[in-house]
Amino acid sequence: MRNASPMSLPGPALPTPGPATAPPPLPRLASAYRALEHGFDAAFGAGANPLKHLGALGFMLLWLLVASGSVLYIVLDTSAAGAYQSIAALADVPWMLGTALRGVHRYGADAFVVVMGMHIVREWLLGRYRHWRKAIWWTGVPLVGLAFVSAVGGFWLNWDRLGQYSVVSTAEWLDTLPILGGSLARNFLGDVNLSDRLFTLFIFIHIGMPLLMVFGLWFHIQRIALARVFPPRALAWGTFGTLLLLALLLPVHSQGPADLRSQPTALALDWWLLFIHPLVDATSPSTVWVLLGLAFVLLALPPLWPGRAREAVALVYPEHCSGCSRCFDDCPYSAITMVAHSNGKAGMRLAQVNPDLCASCGICAGACPSSTPFRKTEQLVTGIDMPQWPVDDLRARLVHSLDAMPGPRRLVVFGCAQGLHSPLQAPDVLHFQLVCAGALPPSFVEYALRHGADGVLINGCREGGCEFRLGQRWTAQRLTGQREPHLRRSVAPDGWQVAWTDSGDEQALAAALDAMRQRRPDAAQPVSEESHS
Repeated sequence: MRNASPMSLPGPALPTPGPATAPPPLPRLASAYRALEHGFDAAFGAGANPLKHLGALGFMLLWLLVASGSVLYIVLDTSAAGAYQSIAALADVPWMLGTALRGVHRYGADAFVVVMGMHIVREWLLGRYRHWRKAIWWTGVPLVGLAFVSAVGGFWLNWDRLGQYSVVSTAEWLDTLPILGGSLARNFLGDVNLSDRLFTLFIFIHIGMPLLMVFGLWFHIQRIALARVFPPRALAWGTFGTLLLLALLLPVHSQGPADLRSQPTALALDWWLLFIHPLVDATSPSTVWVLLGLAFVLLALPPLWPGRAREAVALVYPEHCSGCSRCFDDCPYSAITMVAHSNGKAGMRLAQVNPDLCASCGICAGACPSSTPFRKTEQLVTGIDMPQWPVDDLRARLVHSLDAMPGPRRLVVFGCAQGLHSPLQAPDVLHFQLVCAGALPPSFVEYALRHGADGVLINGCREGGCEFRLGQRWTAQRLTGQREPHLRRSVAPDGWQVAWTDSGDEQALAAALDAMRQRRPDAAQPVSEESHS
């Protein structure tokens, strides 16, 4: 039997249905960040907003660094004596191709670190580190260290005065660790030449760390379905064009060949990548080790902070699961797998939910073909459902609310709990709150219209701003017939509309409601009890 719903039917005046635990308002910093994102939406469009594609931008920059670094490795003389000249010779390549290659690689590394930092800050501000996101957050922490180790090692391969300063500073810093015995800095003191064997170690560090990063990134995104590893084309080309322009307008130059007999002075530092060296100079190696350790501890702590209790996860009802795999295809966090059906029939499959990965978003219930409210059954039991927000409860509340509301106009709003609510507090609006817009089976739109609704508004997060990643995207595709289950084309197009809004979009949501009020309601249609699966 299905778990009892914690919600009761609404009264005749104005229902207040929805999840029993709506999310609290965003903290002030998070609200400020959302406002910043909205400003970028206006400038770039929601689909190409760089602040909403920081993870994908990071991947793109990594691929760009790997591609440009591979070419640089081909032209690099992998010996201590010839490395400097081989890199400096890039400035003589016709049409500034060598200059562009070197500049794109350097500025790409800077951009990668900046984007990585912004990605961490964004996820922290929006609270995306708890429950099913714990493993995602924690697997990202070591990647920060690997990125900086690789970046710092890249300066050593040029073996100019800046590379000399970096490697000597790093050796002296590492020598403060008791396990090393204070021997590394001796390799760079006095009238000595760097051995090719040690230079080979530099190459291994700069190339080996990115390989470890790629391996670590696989762990980082393996729990995310359809993870974006490349941003939208316009954003990708715009980013590359910006890096190329910087490379040509502000060329990267070597700062003289390394000379271990003298101390480098008046260096032009890359503060994004080499900030740790001036920090060691300004304080002490031990202080920097403490600060670095504290930084990584603080970075790993957010998933352990107390927060809201986790909601119940999705439940599968085998007798109603057809094994269609739609929930498997639509799950944002790969929480669903398809296994052999418990009925033992050959070829039959059954959805299985991993509780550790389930985000309790209800998108799977919205994807299930058995979630249609037109089914001839007193209690609507679906193949997969959320026990605290069952589809059967939504159908019962919808029918009861429409029958109890006197009119003259009845607008039904299926709204995301993560979004806005204040414009929906109107006497002619029946607001049904869902944990995510993706939890709405599209057939509910037709069902509401056939039961007397004068219009239906589906309200969810802005494009790219869904709390559960794919809810807004799947909802839009289902309503337009691009994804199953889809809204039937026979449904009057002027009887429903969508409004993708976030906090701060109250006027846009109110305008969408006003537009619906101006429409004439469709003629009443008899309710069909046919299956809409």
